[in-house]
Amino acid sequence: MSGRDYMKWFEDARFGMFVHWGVYALIGRGEWVRSNERMTAEEYLPYVERFQPQSFDADAIVSLAAKAGMKYLVFTARHHDGYCMFDTETTDYQSMHYTGRDFVREMTDACRRHGLKTGLYYSLIDWHHPDYPHYGDRIHPQRDDPAWKGVSHDFDRYLRFMHEQIRELCTNYGKIDLLWLDYSYDNMRAETWRGEQLVQMVRRLQPGIILNNRLEASGEGFGSLLSGSPAVTAGDFVSPEQIIPPQGITDCRGRHVPWEACVTMNNHWGYCAEDHYYKPAGMLIRKLVECVSKNGNMILNIGPDGDGAVPAESIRILEEIAGWMKHSGESVHGCGAVPVGKPEYGRITGRDDVLYYHVLEGMIGGVPLNGLKREQIRKITLLKTGEEIPVSDSWITGNYPDLVFADLGEDPRLPDDIDTVLRAELTETSDTPGKMVEY
Repeated sequence: MSGRDYMKWFEDARFGMFVHWGVYALIGRGEWVRSNERMTAEEYLPYVERFQPQSFDADAIVSLAAKAGMKYLVFTARHHDGYCMFDTETTDYQSMHYTGRDFVREMTDACRRHGLKTGLYYSLIDWHHPDYPHYGDRIHPQRDDPAWKGVSHDFDRYLRFMHEQIRELCTNYGKIDLLWLDYSYDNMRAETWRGEQLVQMVRRLQPGIILNNRLEASGEGFGSLLSGSPAVTAGDFVSPEQIIPPQGITDCRGRHVPWEACVTMNNHWGYCAEDHYYKPAGMLIRKLVECVSKNGNMILNIGPDGDGAVPAESIRILEEIAGWMKHSGESVHGCGAVPVGKPEYGRITGRDDVLYYHVLEGMIGGVPLNGLKREQIRKITLLKTGEEIPVSDSWITGNYPDLVFADLGEDPRLPDDIDTVLRAELTETSDTPGKMVEY
């Protein structure tokens, strides 16, 4: 654990939902479509005007998340296109003006009704604002448009505009548990955003809020959070994107740093009609367990379509995850790394005086319970059913007196082909390795 009380819910939760949704969903080619296709504001405007979603149901989305064992949800209040999904006094380029709906209000209210922690994503970038750098910027849609060459921008005015929108989000929507800022690049980082001033305002308005690290680092770098003496702008957790760190994440002194792998179901954050490369639910479950075994979280994204409907494949995946989490979520929530080496057959998570052995492939001769001696074990159960599992007394396993083997019986097939979880409850007097690794 990080030692900061306000981080406890986040590190106990382990699993969250990201929702990337906005005008770009109507186009159906991902959230970067304006940049990728060099679309001008005038070319984008017809989509803004046509974006009148009828199928968006905040309660249905949050219910999907809750049933899948997700404990928090982060919704895109504004993405790089600058279109605000909330009611703001700063601009008419917002959902209330065009649709009569405040989608941030709908989502934050739904999260509270369903008992999920509430998070908002906000892009520091704005491709719509006239004072955000256009020509020569690395990612702006008009980065190489000669019509913008030599046009001056009042970046200070943009910063006042951006800070005011974040102030509104931190003032008008009740308790916000997490603010997910995105993203920094090139020289656009930290104090370019007036980061210290921004962080101080956010923490004053929302005491106990959790911030990610992207005021000063992009998805490819972790900023000063790993330095041992992080800057004010460093945030509270690292946000590796589309990858699970091979060894987890620690700072320069070897201390645990909270982290969250942000992962898409297919290969896009925003809705992409032609992207059918969905990750199987079983794979996502196993990757979630991998994150937990390394003291990390996973936030899994959905991208509703232009009418606000969640793709059927995303719903199917979430329902399959929900089935596994219903019986084995105990091995995820409140768990973390344990000081026991990774077994060849899977992963280990732990909490207090319990170890969870995640068996991902069948074994010949029993399942070795790494790190345990027989006298340390009070009981072993199959987490899915509660069935008690005996310790093997076979002459075969007897050849390994320093190891304890769980006996799964004669059937070579695992009880759960996604992830069979064995719950090893330890004795109170044992020198337990089951406690989470704390730094």
